[in-house]
Amino acid sequence: MSLLTEEMRALIGREVVYTAPEELGRASIRYFAEAVGDRNPLYTDDAYAREHGYAGVIAPPTLIFETNQYTGLRRGDDGFAGHTWHLDVPGTRLVRGGNTYEFHRPVRPDDVITATWRISDITERVTGRGQAMLVVTSRADYTDRHGERLAANEETLIYVEIA
Repeated sequence: MSLLTEEMRALIGREVVYTAPEELGRASIRYFAEAVGDRNPLYTDDAYAREHGYAGVIAPPTLIFETNQYTGLRRGDDGFAGHTWHLDVPGTRLVRGGNTYEFHRPVRPDDVITATWRISDITERVTGRGQAMLVVTSRADYTDRHGERLAANEETLIYVEIA
């Protein structure tokens, strides 16, 4: 049985766009830095940030990828409120294949972020045990209100046939 159906192939190129309802804000930057235990003064001290070549405080690099802050999506049963493709691949289990990140410029408190997610590829492969697996690759491009590139995230999801 092939997991790569015509319906799945038709998803390649599917795109969703999320734009934050407001600026990121200093509080979000501070809360995130505290939550991840990063005490870098670039995230809380304007004078320190200016001494290091910035106009003021900047966000920790990975904050931009926490899309639950601006997607406006409801929490799922697992508590997750960020972007997901909601793909139903019967007879499989989902394995997160990983992420690759690109950073173009630091995110600032006054940035209004737009994330544009797109399914870039879906392929079928076979595991070493002979199980079919579907590999879904998507990419999110993050921009500011002027369309300037901030960052990108390529994500791989793997749906492995249950033996």
